[in-house]
Amino acid sequence: MNPKVFITISHIDDYAGFESCRPDMAMVLRKDRSNPYDDEAIAVYTGKGAKLGYVANSVTTVCRGTHSAGRIYDLFQEDTTCIIRFVSSEGFAIAELS
Repeated sequence: MNPKVFITISHIDDYAGFESCRPDMAMVLRKDRSNPYDDEAIAVYTGKGAKLGYVANSVTTVCRGTHSAGRIYDLFQEDTTCIIRFVSSEGFAIAELS
């Protein structure tokens, strides 16, 4: 049995906003190969295709107990899904890889 993998989704305020993010919602993770700031950037999209944010990839943004974008980058080819488990008013969410 594979252990559950949790991630932190950051920058929600900068994109779709909290109204687009609720527990138990499915999201799409897609590698952002053209990101000029992070070679391992993974963008997060809602089911309707709106960008929700990014998988956190910095020691200052990754919540304890979750994986960074760098840790999950090689677990999938181009995209995969996750389920939102927790949403914080501090600008991030915790999701579980599907």
